[in-house]
Amino acid sequence: MREEIHDTKDVRLLVDRFYERVSADDLLAPIFYGRITDMPSHLQRMYRFWETILLEESSYDSLALSKHADLPLMNQHFTRWLTLFLDTIDELYSGPSAELAKLRAIRMAEEFQVKLELPRF
Repeated sequence: MREEIHDTKDVRLLVDRFYERVSADDLLAPIFYGRITDMPSHLQRMYRFWETILLEESSYDSLALSKHADLPLMNQHFTRWLTLFLDTIDELYSGPSAELAKLRAIRMAEEFQVKLELPRF
């Protein structure tokens, strides 16, 4: 049985597994890996971001949307990102924090699409 997201180790596994999937994805890999010049630093930011959301650690202090505003993103990128992220959560975890992670990811994708003036899914 899959377990709950309990701690930083769980968040790091989620982020690492998600980025493994992204690196193998024909649509997302060019966006993520073609534009991110320092992947270790990026992963550290993503750990802090999801720790803040899921573990209430308040370790992320940046504006996520501003980091994405200049990327060539379209609806299909958000749909694929969301699919990979939700699948990764479902593969690894269950319970309230897993559901919170999915809900926050869906809301974030919707918010980004609205603010980037893209039609939603």
